[in-house]
Amino acid sequence: MESLKDPIKAQSNALFDLLQEYRRTGYGRDRGSDGVTSIEEYRRAFPILNYYGFHPMVRRALIGDYSYLCSDKPVTYVMTRGTTGEPKVIPCTPAHLDKIFECGARAIINEALRAEDLSLVEGYVLNLNFPSEVFEVVGADGTIKYGYSSGTYARLKPTLGLGGLVPPQERIDSLGPGIKVEDWNRRFEMVYQETRDLPVVAVMGVTPVILSFANYVRRRHGHSPRDLWRMKVLFCTSVAKIQSEYGPQVQRLFGQAPVREIYSATEGVFAQQLDEYPYVVPNFDSYFFEVKIRNRVKMLHEMKRGEWGRLVVSTPILPRYDIGDMIECLGSYYYRVFGRAKPLVVLEHVLYRIVTGWAT
Repeated sequence: MESLKDPIKAQSNALFDLLQEYRRTGYGRDRGSDGVTSIEEYRRAFPILNYYGFHPMVRRALIGDYSYLCSDKPVTYVMTRGTTGEPKVIPCTPAHLDKIFECGARAIINEALRAEDLSLVEGYVLNLNFPSEVFEVVGADGTIKYGYSSGTYARLKPTLGLGGLVPPQERIDSLGPGIKVEDWNRRFEMVYQETRDLPVVAVMGVTPVILSFANYVRRRHGHSPRDLWRMKVLFCTSVAKIQSEYGPQVQRLFGQAPVREIYSATEGVFAQQLDEYPYVVPNFDSYFFEVKIRNRVKMLHEMKRGEWGRLVVSTPILPRYDIGDMIECLGSYYYRVFGRAKPLVVLEHVLYRIVTGWAT
């Protein structure tokens, strides 16, 4: 909240903290991070890279040479779902995990404070996460097992401010790493059987998976989640158009609890819904945000209402990372991520702005 009052100062402080991490890496030293003392120098020293630019460094980390990209030895590795191509693998240093867990709890704590309802930080939340052990690779320190980021973060931090995830991630992992329809059906059945009599107050996770679980329960058992639990909040992540398209479907199946959007990815928890406005608010104190608008780059907080572009984030592991998402400013510190940086997504957004009168 303090960072929203002065995002310029918050972003400067965030960059200072991130540079402390980069200066302890081979990549940071090669880019001259020791001499970087300002945002302008940071931009000159570090190029914007997408995942494929970082991929050779990630491969080095996986086989044991982690110090080139990481400031500390990774605690584990995580992977994306691969919805837009091959799964991306990200090393998780202590600094990376600290940001994930700190920012991941903000939406929950904020909602509990707004609703004046502490049951949100004491009750159960449905665990619909992906498995955390899927692949393994042999490195200098032996065999490294890793899996999907949502399940891995749930295993390492099973509360995130809530009373606890049910079932525990270890139970999810016990059913194996598959993500085909039959694998999800077995997983959903276990979740249903082990939680149907518990006082579940919230669900948090990848929005299409939340909907798939509800539809499975309705199809297999003849009733909806709203008949089992009195949900107080529905935390939805990982896709665009949560408020306009997914939210009404989630509420129809889980009950009329508020839908709260969290903009999270394998690489970080970057923003969350702050109030009733259906937009997200960035964590300016934790990550460094830029945006590419046509052929120029500016700070995210410098965007004016109606401007949109391609988001660039700096995390404890990834300096100036083109995450591949398109973001639009709605004024003040409100934003929405409207999709992946693909030609059809951009075209759809341009047409939407013309039809609705947003074109500038």
